[in-house]
This record gives sequence, C-alpha cells and structure tokens, in this order.
Amino acid sequence: MTGRVDRADLPPALTLSDYLPYRLSVVSNKASGLIARAYQARFGLTIWEWRVIAVLGSGEAITAQAICEATAMDKVTVSRALRALAERSLVVRRTSPTDKRASLVSLTGDGRAIYEEIAPLALEWERSLLAGFSSEEADQLSRLLERLEAQADVLGRGEL
Repeated sequence: MTGRVDRADLPPALTLSDYLPYRLSVVSNKASGLIARAYQARFGLTIWEWRVIAVLGSGEAITAQAICEATAMDKVTVSRALRALAERSLVVRRTSPTDKRASLVSLTGDGRAIYEEIAPLALEWERSLLAGFSSEEADQLSRLLERLEAQADVLGRGEL
C-alpha cells in the first residue's frame, strides 16, 4: 500500500464559481443591490421591506402568509418587515371580513407613494440589466428561470 488515493475514488470536486445555486445567489444579490441602494438611501427601507411593499403594490389587501408565498421569504422575516413598515405607517392591518382570525395587510397612502416612486426605478434597473439581451433571449431567460423555480419547488416538496 502506497497510501495514495486513486482520484477515481474521490467524489467530484465542487468549484463554487461554477455551482448553480451559488451563481444564482451572486446574480440575485448583485441585481437586488442595484436598486436597493436607491430605496435604502432615500426611504431607509431594507430589501425585505421593499419586497413587501412591492407585493402590496398591486393594491390588493393580503395576509402575511400570502406575502410569504409571493416573496419566498420566511414568516419571521415577513413579520419583522411588516412590523417595521407598520411602525412607519406604511402598511396597515385590518381584520379579514371573511375570517376574523386572519388580518389583511395593505399599503397606506404613504406606503403607496413610496411604491409609486420606487417601482419605475426598479423597472428601469431591470431594463438596464437585460439591455445586453435580445427580446428573444430575455424571454428565454424568463422561461428558463420559471422552469428552474418549478423544479426547485418539486425538490422542496420531496417529489423526486
């Protein structure tokens, strides 16, 4: 015995810079950070608070659970964001007329004003990010991301 390990017996090496979850995280952090600087400086919002405002920007009052589902954020993060936004009078909670145990969250006038100011900036950043892509490539990227998200959902439910 020479004490040497045959490379064929080793698991494949992981190169972080080539690892898809890592690459997606890096791109997500960079893309989110672009617009985040603008709304953090101007409005003092965290990324999580902005995501809640963005979801509520549709105008529909929804539950905290629906916000969790729409943003893929956990309950604790959504709860903290809602508390901070409520303290600043940017969101309001009301008891659901159909389920007295649930509360519905919506933007206040001040919250809506922030949404209406940030949303166009966010869309402009998105356009800038996609400027190097043809419309067909941007559409394909969107479809591929949808498929990747669906596959992650399947794996998350243990359906493989």
